[in-house]
Amino acid sequence: MNTRELTLFSMFAAVMFASRLLMQMIPGVHINGLMIAALTLTYRQRALIPLYLYVALEGLFSGFAMWWVPYVYIWFPLWAAFMFLGKLNLPTNAKTPAYMIACGLHGLLFGIMYAPVQALMFGLSFRAMIAWVIAGIPFDIIHAVANTIAGILILPLVTMMTTLKEKQKA
Repeated sequence: MNTRELTLFSMFAAVMFASRLLMQMIPGVHINGLMIAALTLTYRQRALIPLYLYVALEGLFSGFAMWWVPYVYIWFPLWAAFMFLGKLNLPTNAKTPAYMIACGLHGLLFGIMYAPVQALMFGLSFRAMIAWVIAGIPFDIIHAVANTIAGILILPLVTMMTTLKEKQKA
């Protein structure tokens, strides 16, 4: 990794962290899904670098507490989904809806993915974990809607990032 990529990936991690801080008064509303999707479609496996820099920033600034543990894995399914979507030869007019759906599903499933580890750490029974998931459904719906709307910007951001990446090579 060269200095330019290290700087770029650090900047993307900082943008994800800042967006989450700026939008924290509205639970689940941020641009992390958008950024992870665009980074994955542009940089493929290397998108894990800014993703896990972001996760580290969350821990460093907010504390490596129990809430943080799911952050180690919870973004990985979104990265994996966009690794898969990036391999598909989708027509251009199908990309935006597919990207929006993938981001929205991640937001909708966020609480379900978060719950098992938290249930283990807090000693919750399966019934209590399900009750916790159900109680979080309104927030997961907000998260899904916000991610779906942000998904509109994935393709333009990927286009811009790819263009800039290619210009740097020249």
